[in-house]
Amino acid sequence: MSSRTGEDWGGKRKTQNLNTAEQKNYSISFNVLLDQLKNDFPEFDFRHGSKFAFRPPKTIVIGPSEPKMEFLLLHELGHALLGHKDFSIDIERIKMESDAWEKARDLATKYRIDFDDDMMQYELDTYRDWLHKKSRCPICGLTRFQDASGYHCPSCEAFRNNKK
Repeated sequence: MSSRTGEDWGGKRKTQNLNTAEQKNYSISFNVLLDQLKNDFPEFDFRHGSKFAFRPPKTIVIGPSEPKMEFLLLHELGHALLGHKDFSIDIERIKMESDAWEKARDLATKYRIDFDDDMMQYELDTYRDWLHKKSRCPICGLTRFQDASGYHCPSCEAFRNNKK
């Protein structure tokens, strides 16, 4: 799922290099899954790109070859099947990501793929870390809350409001 325009969510995935034999075997099983998904979900457009992503309303971008990429594909398909589009506050992003991973788990079961809970938690941690960093008050370091108008620090804003 892409972030709002111009915003970097900070997610970083650990990648490992596959040797040639592993890459060939991995590509074959991934390609079989991809062909099956294209057949089962013809309403979506599966395209290759620079990273795995869902581009609403119907495009699933397939990133370069990497370990466990079938889970990334199922995750992005999860966003598509759930109709994810955008979020107005950042905690909604965490909910959308969590829901897409749960959908990926369901899809993995359907396609007889052993789901990797550790990978799911690692990926969700990148969003949790992003939100934690973004929500820290740059003045006092406390956790701020967000509403439609932006982030607010209860400590700093209370202090500012008392000075008026």
